[in-house]
Amino acid sequence: MRSSRFPANRAQLRTLLANHHLGSFNHRIVGLPENSTSADFTPHEAITKLFYRQLFFILVKINGEKMQDKLTALHKIRSIADYQFGKDVGEGLFPDDVRIVRSKRTGRIRHVYLGEDRLATLRPLDGLFSLTFTGAKRILGGVKSPRLWVKVQEEAAPFIARGRNVFAKHVMDADEEIRPREEAIVINKGNEVLAVGKAVLSGREMKAFKRGVAVRVRRGAEEEVKKTDKDYDK
Repeated sequence: MRSSRFPANRAQLRTLLANHHLGSFNHRIVGLPENSTSADFTPHEAITKLFYRQLFFILVKINGEKMQDKLTALHKIRSIADYQFGKDVGEGLFPDDVRIVRSKRTGRIRHVYLGEDRLATLRPLDGLFSLTFTGAKRILGGVKSPRLWVKVQEEAAPFIARGRNVFAKHVMDADEEIRPREEAIVINKGNEVLAVGKAVLSGREMKAFKRGVAVRVRRGAEEEVKKTDKDYDK
């Protein structure tokens, strides 16, 4: 935005107004009648009008910068989601109207919300996401070929939904690309999300082993109704 020198006296103000006729759009901004000129208002009114006109464009610039920051942040979190969870996941997981919350201490992206529901937390240590139950459901419901899923036997489903860990002996099938310490979405035979957590074994090991913990559950479906945001920071 081009800055203009503010008139030092009334003579300079009259000259400024005589040489710079405000267009109809700017008149509407500051509440002036259409096609008004410098003769239609006093120098005091002119100063007021000029002030509010400048203020308007300053606010427009600030708002534009904030919008650009939002678009940049949205592109970043979608790119991370595509890398972590699979191609084209980012746009489905994070629609345009998500709310991105930054750390007050560092200014870095920390949480992503849709309405009042948190979708994911960006971990500062590795720069990847920890999913919430809501985020996991969005991935499973909106992606043709989702990754990082673990399907369990029906007999174990009620316990896992209450937050119990997944044992290898209860795994029916799993995404073979899962690696230890990656996010894992636990589902039942009907592909309904039971829990979210962190893989202890690789996907192949989950299917091959008959002992040990396969997924350390962070949040089960039945616990979701009484969740707090701190539960997803683990």
